[in-house]
Amino acid sequence: MKPLNTIVSAVVMSLSALLGLPVVADAADAGKYIIDQDHSGISFSVSHMGYSDLQGRFNKMEGKFTLNPGKKSTLELVIKTASVDSNHDKRDKHLRSPDFLNSKRYPEMKFNASDVKFNAKGEVVKIMGSLTLHGKTRPVTLNVTPMRAAKDPWGNYRAGYVASATIKRSDFGMNFMQDGIGDNIALNISIEAIKQ
Repeated sequence: MKPLNTIVSAVVMSLSALLGLPVVADAADAGKYIIDQDHSGISFSVSHMGYSDLQGRFNKMEGKFTLNPGKKSTLELVIKTASVDSNHDKRDKHLRSPDFLNSKRYPEMKFNASDVKFNAKGEVVKIMGSLTLHGKTRPVTLNVTPMRAAKDPWGNYRAGYVASATIKRSDFGMNFMQDGIGDNIALNISIEAIKQ
């Protein structure tokens, strides 16, 4: 005979699936997390005159998220725009200028989740929210690939995710050199977070 808690869990999972409610398969995953800045980052890719895709990253990102089974989950990311790094000092200085990021006026890029979608296994697969960049806020959806969630060697419960999205820089008022630099910016976010 199956234990009562196993039966209850099965019923909850079945009802949640039928009703379209988000479920965290492993209760250990639920809770509040702080992003480990030393093992997380955001990179970008943009066409350079059609010859190649320029690769770059932002070196300073912080954030937190909450996973709530059957309730509202949250995600907040803050990226320091002055930390842009394309492996070329002169170009990075230009990227920080008013032609592009205008880092002095807009020192932060922020993403705030409005909805989090889970798959049948209870894993996060999509995050809808708003991105504030260059003084403008636009809706953005992150496609998420769950990595590992488990205790690390130091005794912390750690969860990892990779998220991606494509934005148009023109949507955020960055129109400099549209004839040479691509409008589409591919974003890739790698996150390791520690449960609090």
